[in-house]
Amino acid sequence: MPVEKTRPVSFACVEERDPQLDRDAVFEANDSLAAAKMAVRSLDLYYKDFHALHDVTLEFPEKQVTALIGPSGCGKSTLLKTLNRMNDLVEGCRVEGDVLLDGADAYRTLDPCVLRRRVGMVFQQPNPFPMSVYDNVAYGPRTHGVKRRAELDEIVEESLRRAAIWDELKDRLKKSALGLSGGQQQRLCIARALAVNPEVLLMDEATSALDPISTAKIEELVGEIKRDYTVIMVTHNMLQALRVSDKTAFFLLGDMVEAGPTEELFTTPKDQRTADYVEGRFG
Repeated sequence: MPVEKTRPVSFACVEERDPQLDRDAVFEANDSLAAAKMAVRSLDLYYKDFHALHDVTLEFPEKQVTALIGPSGCGKSTLLKTLNRMNDLVEGCRVEGDVLLDGADAYRTLDPCVLRRRVGMVFQQPNPFPMSVYDNVAYGPRTHGVKRRAELDEIVEESLRRAAIWDELKDRLKKSALGLSGGQQQRLCIARALAVNPEVLLMDEATSALDPISTAKIEELVGEIKRDYTVIMVTHNMLQALRVSDKTAFFLLGDMVEAGPTEELFTTPKDQRTADYVEGRFG
C-alpha cells in the first residue's frame, strides 16, 4: 500500500497517531526501510518562505556511518537538525514528509524529549558545561532520573571509555571541563551524548574546529562506536568522509543529488555534479 506524502506539520501542535500503523505502512511501501535505523521520505523543509530542502528521500543504515557532504548552504546541517527536531526551535520552520526512527514517525508519534534521548547530537564547536568533567557526563542520566551515585559512577566511566578518553581524564573528574584541550572537550561532549545510551549519534562538523591530531582521534573513535551506534555526520572534508563513512550523500542547493556506498560515490558517481564536487571543481 503506497504511503502518500504527509501534510505540513506545525511545531506548535503535533498530531498523535499509532506508531505501529506508521511502521506497517512505511515498511509495506518500501521494504528496504526495514534495514534502516532512520530514514527521511519525501522531505521538504521551509524557513518561512525559503525552501531549504527539496523532496529528500534517504535511508541511514543501522550501525554504519553515513556522511553528508556538499558546499556551504546546501542543506546538510538543516537535514541533520531535522532528524532530532532541533529545528523545532527555529521560528517559521515547517516540515512536510516523513522522518522515521525504527519506522515510527519522529514528528507525529514520538515525544521530542524521547527522540532526543534516542538521537544524540555533537556540535561543531565543543560545548562542555561549566562544571566538572564528572558532572558533564552525569548531567543527562540525572535528567532522566538516575540518582544513585554508584550507578552514575558506572555510567560516567563507561561513557568516557566509549569516547576513548577515560585514561586521560580519570584523575581529573572533579576538575572543570573548561580546562581541557579542544580535542578533549569534543571527546567529552561525545561521552556526554553517549551517557544517555542513544541509538543514533548526529555529528555536525564535529572535527572542523580541531587540530589534525585531535581530528584523527575523533575519526578513530567514530570507527569504533559504529559497532554499537548509527552515526550520521556532516563534513566539509571529503577525505574524512572517505576515511570513516560507509555511505555518503551529496547535497547541492537543498537537493540530495546522489547517495550510495562511499567508495562508489567517490570513484564512480552517477551524476556529473557529484563528480565535479568530489574532484574539487567547486565547493
